This record gives sequence, structure tokens and C-alpha cells, in this order.
Amino acid sequence: MTLAVKRRPHARSVLLDRSLEEFPLFRLSDTSEDAAISYTTDDGGRWRVLANPGDRMPGTFDQDVYIELMRRYQEANAPADGVLSFTLHAFLRSLGRQVDGRTYEQLRASLTRLERTVLQSEQSYFDAALGAVGDASFTLLSSVMIERRRSSERDQLALFPAVVAAEPGEARVVISPVLRLNLAARHVVSLDVQRYLSLPSPVARRLYRLIEVARSGGAATWRIGLDRLREQLPLAQRYPSHLQRVLQPAHDMLKASGVIREALVRQQQRDWYVDYMLAGRGRPAA
Repeated sequence: MTLAVKRRPHARSVLLDRSLEEFPLFRLSDTSEDAAISYTTDDGGRWRVLANPGDRMPGTFDQDVYIELMRRYQEANAPADGVLSFTLHAFLRSLGRQVDGRTYEQLRASLTRLERTVLQSEQSYFDAALGAVGDASFTLLSSVMIERRRSSERDQLALFPAVVAAEPGEARVVISPVLRLNLAARHVVSLDVQRYLSLPSPVARRLYRLIEVARSGGAATWRIGLDRLREQLPLAQRYPSHLQRVLQPAHDMLKASGVIREALVRQQQRDWYVDYMLAGRGRPAA
């Protein structure tokens, strides 16, 4: 299965679980030491992201790993068991990352983190199979196994004891059944992978994901409260002036890449809002 997938050209678009896309998950600053994210929906539901004890929250690199995993799941024709197999080397190349010992370890840590970070829904996550929000507790990956060397070379390990730890290895991961059910029910948003990877800022990449949620509902414009946007991204900054300094470069990138035509931050009385004018799908912004 793995070799057949490698020979295909990479899919331009990837389908993502719309329910998951609406919620904060990946810290956009890897310096944050918070061990949890908590988010309350408009209907009073609660969403929590809980780091594994001793580990940090998923961050900017983990966001990219998640997108690549979903792309590979789609290219593998959504296997019923959710199993994906790949070499760490090929995975990093797909992300456009430098391939070396440091990035191998970074990818191993990321896959493990996505297996161990717990996502909790209390009447917040929409289960498309049930047609309703409900309670759930799951992880993005239900299983991760990484072998340091290919199984075909395992009998040679004793000959190279000093090399084993440096081998890039092969990974076998299982996509969470919770995500698979929503994808199968077509409760999805579509993301252009090339456009996503062309955005140099993690904030712009996360904004692009949120904008596609708004677009999936047929909207040509999207208004959101500035503080609400801060929670959904999520961002650590709290003051409007600080948030605008973080968002402005991302807005410029999204306009240049044709995701939006304009983004305007406005104040109405004491409240701040962001108005996004969405560009036509696949067309450059005016």
C-alpha cells in the first residue's frame, strides 16, 4: 500500500474534519508552557486540549504534521482501519523540511504528542454520524509505532550497534476513529495543501483553516469578534493593539495568496471585530 501511494502525484486538496477545525488545538507559539487549552462554545459546550504529563501542548510543527497525515489518509483512500505507513524521511520531504537527525527527532516527538494529547468534548464536538454534539474523549492518533530500521534489515542490527539510534525509521500510525467517522459522513472542509504550505506564518496557516470553515457554509464574508478569534486560533495576546500586530502580517499573506480579498479590524463601541472578505476559491485576490 505504501509504495503505491508514493507513486501517485500528491493531492492538491485535503479534506479535514470540520468539527475539529472549529476548535483550538495547536499553540501558535511554541514558547507557551500552558498544559491545557479550554474553549467554550456559543451554546455553552466545553472543549479542552490536555497535554500529556511532562510534554508540551501541540504547536506549530504539529499543525503541519496533522495536515500531512490527513493528506496521506485521503491519498490512501481512507483505509477502514485508519492505518498509515510511511518513512520519516518521505514525510519530512512532503512537508518541505530539511531532513536530518534533528528533524527526525522532531517528527517522532510530534507523532507521539498527537497520540497522547487528549481532546475532550463536553457537548461541543459535532458527531456527524449522530447528527448532534456530544461528549467525547479522544486523541488525533490512536496508535503510533516507529521502527528505527526497516523490518527487512532487522537481522543486520547486531552488525551496526552504533547506527541504530540514528536511523530515520518507518512509522505506522492509526488515525482516530472519531475523525474517520466525521470524514466518512462528509462533515468536512477542503484545504488546498500547496496554498497552505506556501503561507510562511503558522498564524496565517491556522487562519486559512478557519476561513475555510466559514467558506464551507457558503459565506462570501465572515465577521468574528476579535477576542473570539483569539480563542479559536489560539493566541496568547489579549489587548486589541497586540492582536492586530500579530494578525496584520498573516492578513497580508492571506491576501497575497488569494485566500481573502480584505481583512478589516473595526471597533464598535467597546467591542472589536474582524471582517473578512473571502476571495473566490482558486482565484487570486483582487
